[in-house]
Amino acid sequence: MYSTRSFALPALAAATLVLAGCSTTASGDAADGGSDASVQVLASFYPLQYVTERVGGDLVDVSSLTPPGAEPHDVELSPRQVRSVGETDLVVYLSGFQAAVDEAVAAREPAHVVDAADSVTLVESHDTADHGAEDGGAEEHAADDDAHGALDPHFWLDPSLLADLAAPVAAALTGADPAHADSYTANAAALEADLDALDAEYESGLATCETRVVVTAHQAFGYLTARYSLEQVGISGLDPDAEPSPARLKEIGDVVRAEGVTTIFSEELLNPKVAQTLASDLGIESAVLDPVESLADASSDYRGVMEQNLVTLRGALGCS
Repeated sequence: MYSTRSFALPALAAATLVLAGCSTTASGDAADGGSDASVQVLASFYPLQYVTERVGGDLVDVSSLTPPGAEPHDVELSPRQVRSVGETDLVVYLSGFQAAVDEAVAAREPAHVVDAADSVTLVESHDTADHGAEDGGAEEHAADDDAHGALDPHFWLDPSLLADLAAPVAAALTGADPAHADSYTANAAALEADLDALDAEYESGLATCETRVVVTAHQAFGYLTARYSLEQVGISGLDPDAEPSPARLKEIGDVVRAEGVTTIFSEELLNPKVAQTLASDLGIESAVLDPVESLADASSDYRGVMEQNLVTLRGALGCS
C-alpha cells in the first residue's frame, strides 16, 4: 500500500516551524466550551484527533467521540454527543468504521467534515494463514471479515498514509477559519515531515529481520506489515471480539512452526488471554503491540506509541 499524498505542502515549511502544543486531551463527550481556541473540532477516535491537534495547534480545541482507553470499533454516542456533531465547527471521522458516528454525521450535517476515507484508499484485510486454507476455521475467519465489509480501517498504522490526512484537515480548518490558513498549512507540512521521518525509522528498523511473520490478536496491522514487507497472521479477523475456532488456532500453530515465529502479539485494549494461551501452548513468547486506536497513556502520543511498537517488533522479529 503506497501513499498517494501530493507534496503541495513543502518540507521547507516543516524546517522553519515550531509547532504549538496540542490543544486538549481526548474526551468521551463533546467539548464543554470555555476554550480560547477559535475552532471547535470533534474527532471520532484518537489517530484522527492526533492529526487535527497537530495541524490546528493552539488555534483549535479538539475533542474525541471515543473515550481515552476505549475500544473504538463499537462506540456508542450519547444524545449530547450526537447533538454536538451538528454544533461543532468541524468533524473528522472515518466512514464505515464507527456506525454510530456515521449516523450522527448523516443526521446532524455538520458545517465542515473531513472523512478520512476520502483521502486514503482502504484495502481488504488478508493474512498468511488464509492462503490455501479450506477448512471450517478459515471459512469462519473469512465470514467474520465479510460481516465488517472486509475493508481494513487501520490505515493510521502506516505513517505515510496518516500523513495523507494532514492536508485535507488543513483545508477544512481553513474553511472554518480562513484567517489562519497559513498556520494550518505550515502545521500540516510539519506533521507530514514528522510522519515521513517515522516512516523512515520503520523502514530501516525492519529492513533485516530473522522472521517477517507477525502473529497478532486481530488483523489490525495489515497496513503496517504491507508497508514494511512483513506478513500478518491474525488470530481473529478485523473484528476484535471474534472468537477463533480450534481450526483457526491450528492454522496459526502451523504457520508459527513453519516460519520460526518466536512471539505472538496481544493488544493494548484487548483481553490478552487467547494470545497468551496460544503462545504458551506453542512454547513461544507473548508481547503487546498497540494498534493506536485509542490512547491508554495520556502522557504519550501517536508517535511515542509507534516508536514503542517498533522497539517491540524489532526484538520479537530478531531485527538487526
